[in-house]
Amino acid sequence: MTSTERAVPYHCPYCGDEDLRPEENGGWLCSACRRVFSVKFLGLSLPEVSR
Repeated sequence: MTSTERAVPYHCPYCGDEDLRPEENGGWLCSACRRVFSVKFLGLSLPEVSR
């Protein structure tokens, strides 16, 4: 994924509705509860392997 691509959420983290619309600055608008939120990828958490 490049820095210009958006991570696409499948549901609103506040109300669970799936009717989301892209907003400016990488945000998402939930049509049900009218909240605007963003999704940020922080990285991967890999389990440590014990030897």
